[in-house]
Amino acid sequence: MNLKTTSLLLLRASLGWLMVLWGWDKISNVEHAVRVSEGFYGGLVTGASIWQAAGYTQVVLGLVVVAGIFRRFAYPVLLAVTGVTLLAVWKSIIDPFGFFTDGGNLIFFPSSTIFFAGLALVAFRAEDVLCLDARFEPATVVPRVETTVP
Repeated sequence: MNLKTTSLLLLRASLGWLMVLWGWDKISNVEHAVRVSEGFYGGLVTGASIWQAAGYTQVVLGLVVVAGIFRRFAYPVLLAVTGVTLLAVWKSIIDPFGFFTDGGNLIFFPSSTIFFAGLALVAFRAEDVLCLDARFEPATVVPRVETTVP
């Protein structure tokens, strides 16, 4: 193991576990999910059963990401989930102290870090070898560039 593979393992495990925690919150505290929907997503979804189903789906996604299986599909879904969250708190990303926008809050600024960590998982999926599906992935061939010194 080297630093890169260990870092990707830890990044994958932490992002996956975050999905598990977010999902569990939706399952166990549906009222909280509804309040979040009303506050950040314009009340788009307020049905308790829908939020519980979303929570179970998110828990499964998180466990899949932690285990490192179906990464070709799980990582883009993870990126979409964190991207929706990022868009929902955009004011906190642009103006975390609320100097220029109403609704900025420093506590939501890490949403950008979470999104970009997911992007790193997508970008370095081929190098994330400490996972369960690594043996089933085709080997990535990196072309060798020959350089000559004049």
